Amino acid sequence: MWFQKQFTLPARSRGSYLITDTVLKELPEIRSYKVGLLHLFIQHTSCALSLNENWDEDVRADMSDTLDRIVPEAGPNGEALYRHDAEGPDDLPAHVKSALIGASVTIPIKDGRLATGTWQGIWYLEFRTSKHTRKIVATIQGEKA
Repeated sequence: MWFQKQFTLPARSRGSYLITDTVLKELPEIRSYKVGLLHLFIQHTSCALSLNENWDEDVRADMSDTLDRIVPEAGPNGEALYRHDAEGPDDLPAHVKSALIGASVTIPIKDGRLATGTWQGIWYLEFRTSKHTRKIVATIQGEKA
């Protein structure tokens, strides 16, 4: 049995956010599946989804800081590093970070629940400085209970 739904995340600025509870609230249909897969796809090129630490929020802050060091907006003297800056200096760095992390996650469903590990949660990583509203397409494939 297949099911698909689109939902919108609240507008957020740059950072890493735990959205597991939002996903569960938006997708009560998960409870009706005995076994299956939940696939989440974010429809944007300057943010990402990941499965990672769900307990210590320092991990999310450290992840954002680390990605900013890996893909800086400017050189050490403030010089521009990229040609593509149509929407500002964070434009191309956001696309690079999105490509590194990815636009989707797939999570098993077991007995009506997400079969994540003890310390795993669903992250939304926003790479733009200004607040953006993001859309996610959720697809469930599986056997209903």
